[in-house]
Amino acid sequence: MPFNARGRRTLELVQAQTTDRSPLLLNVLRLTAAAAITGVLAAAVALPAVGGAGITIKSATEGLQLKPEELAEPPLPEKSVLLDRDGDPFAQFYFENRESITLDQVAPVMREAIVAIEDFRFYEHGPIDLEGTFRALVTNLSNGGVSQGGSSITQQYVKLVLFNKAETDAERRAATATTYPRKLAELRYAMALEKKYSKDEILERYLNISYFGAGAYGIQAAAKRFFDKPAAKLTLAEAATLAGAVQNPSVTDPNVGKAGRKRLLDRRNIVLDRMAELGKISDQEAAAAKAKSLGWKDVDIPGGCHESKYPYFCLYVQHEMLTNAAFGKTESQRRRLLRDGGLTIKTTLDTKMQKASEEAIGHYVDPGDMPAASQAMVVPGTGEIRAMAASRKFGTSKKKNQISYNLPADRAHGGGAGFQAGSTFKVFTLLTALDQGMKVDDGLKAPNAYLAPSASAFKDCDGNSVGAISGPPAHNSSEGTGGFKSLSTGTWGSVNTFFLALEQKVGLCEVVTMAKKLGAKRADGDSLREVQTFTLGVNEMDPVTLANSYATIAARGEYCRPIAVTEVRDRYGKAKQHKPRCKQVLDEEVADAASHILSGVFTKGTMQDVGGIGRDAAGKTGTTDDYTAAWFAGYTPDLSSAVSIGDPRGAFRHDLVGVTIGGRYWSYVYGASISGPIWKESMLKALEDIEASSFTAINMDRFGGCSTGCAPKPPKEKKEEGDERDGFPFPFPEGDDLPDEEEQDDGTDPGGRDDGRPDDYWNDGLGIPQDTPVTPFQ
Repeated sequence: MPFNARGRRTLELVQAQTTDRSPLLLNVLRLTAAAAITGVLAAAVALPAVGGAGITIKSATEGLQLKPEELAEPPLPEKSVLLDRDGDPFAQFYFENRESITLDQVAPVMREAIVAIEDFRFYEHGPIDLEGTFRALVTNLSNGGVSQGGSSITQQYVKLVLFNKAETDAERRAATATTYPRKLAELRYAMALEKKYSKDEILERYLNISYFGAGAYGIQAAAKRFFDKPAAKLTLAEAATLAGAVQNPSVTDPNVGKAGRKRLLDRRNIVLDRMAELGKISDQEAAAAKAKSLGWKDVDIPGGCHESKYPYFCLYVQHEMLTNAAFGKTESQRRRLLRDGGLTIKTTLDTKMQKASEEAIGHYVDPGDMPAASQAMVVPGTGEIRAMAASRKFGTSKKKNQISYNLPADRAHGGGAGFQAGSTFKVFTLLTALDQGMKVDDGLKAPNAYLAPSASAFKDCDGNSVGAISGPPAHNSSEGTGGFKSLSTGTWGSVNTFFLALEQKVGLCEVVTMAKKLGAKRADGDSLREVQTFTLGVNEMDPVTLANSYATIAARGEYCRPIAVTEVRDRYGKAKQHKPRCKQVLDEEVADAASHILSGVFTKGTMQDVGGIGRDAAGKTGTTDDYTAAWFAGYTPDLSSAVSIGDPRGAFRHDLVGVTIGGRYWSYVYGASISGPIWKESMLKALEDIEASSFTAINMDRFGGCSTGCAPKPPKEKKEEGDERDGFPFPFPEGDDLPDEEEQDDGTDPGGRDDGRPDDYWNDGLGIPQDTPVTPFQ
């Protein structure tokens, strides 16, 4: 998770304010420390008013309630770990780079160093260090305002807790306000803490909450970041360095340059001198430690999705937990959950399937290619995402052609705007036709080019007429030709004009509704564009969403929301399970019929040159207008997957015409050119250890053959004299129909629905001339 830099800078300021150790008027303060505490506190109220600081006796007194007050201590933000479905870690992220530890895991010399420089009488005084407090009071009085702190370690801890739990800017300002009412509230909290915890327990909490600079929170993270070792193994010089960093970590941050490292070295030596002065080390030990170099190792900050082996999946999980109400009712609750961290998150990632996807993509698309391929794999019947991969590496380096967003996902999960889905959307029109009673061999005549016969021929779900009756026509230039097409042959050939005519027949809104039932939504989060060319895939999609839509067909019409997280265990070991959320959205037999047709894409359609995978599989290629993107989406009963390829710089400005991808030149990139082979290779590998399942057979009584939308009968051949077929002297071939004059029609639809539609409902009754063009892609 991105680090909150503004919060870090403010926390640096908080620590700097609490640790000023100026020796000014020390003798006066020591005398004042002998006074009775009540008189001292009275002076704290009265003196600033006399000095003109603008703080009245009344305002200070209102805040003065010197009774212990319980301090709420939220858990410190820690890193969260992501596990794959086998329980192995593959990523971590955090709001603050911290690993909380117990005091016995901190080297004794580190404990001595921090106490020596921050509060050398820590183990002797109570919640208030009188000497430090009165020194600050006199200094503030002489300056005419509140300019110096005098806090004990307990008081510093209180201030850091208040800052950490602040939710708003106003709360953060209040936590750091340089006012006496705030100081007195801090004292009340400190009094309660001194009763609640031992000194060692308070020191432990202080070491875990403090910021040391260079993005390191807490002593353990700091030891690893600065010196590449745990806090238990810190040497004298290293302990003094970290103790010195706490006072003003932004000034002594070794990560910002030589000047910062020089200031940190000077500060280290001050700590060593102070330890020698207090008798914690000898002068010789101090001198030897001061002779050492700083020893800054600059160890990379661990974690973050960018360092994960599977960064796209990590990003998806992170954004899912921020946007899904299953992880918190409100956005602030979900953000707090991730910010606090300390979570162990079990995901649906299958590393074998992930590897299969990555390797297949790598065989066809190079990381340096400008067009980028991406893929997602989803389990039908659960929605569990098994893999998310892309050809380009995740990162911010333009030189390495890296990409800084989640290419296989939608914008809500860290992705971009996606690519137009092309002919993969024809499946939604196919499903609508089957759902309305069409059979696999029902069809209509598809013109070679097509315009809507009227604006009202296509109506969106608001009732608006959106048919385009002018402009350049849509053609079948990419994957199919015109003529009579059935649901089967039109799908296998991916005939644009057939599907536009079919969409007009079954209704645009009905097709849009079907798509929504199967979870289709735009990658950019906008509403689906309900236009005439909806069936041709003019809406931009992402692989996760499209793979999940196709998984619904594989699951016989059961839609499941995509899921990436199955369990979240908090830092205390309490686990919450997250189960699939599914519902039946489509007639099972309609889904079976669609799978029956889509299976033919591998043997009789646009994927026949690529071929199948040796088990039941169904799918659809997708080539967009002007070759701006290319897709293949397909599924088996066990796994669904979608592969896209397009240029993230802008698909319309950088199309897939005359491009070199994977070292091979392509005049035009179709759905079966690259996306199809990637799908095939990855699915073969991903499923090799999974026993093959079969699709449920189509109900041929309901969907077999044709009803009234049958193909036109070929013209009868002219009878030649002497033809032995005259008078049919021979038996009919097995399974052939009766001669035309002997066919019987009882007026019913023998395998479909008797829904009262006219007999010509499925025929060429569209009023569309054969060569009338169709609306161009929009």
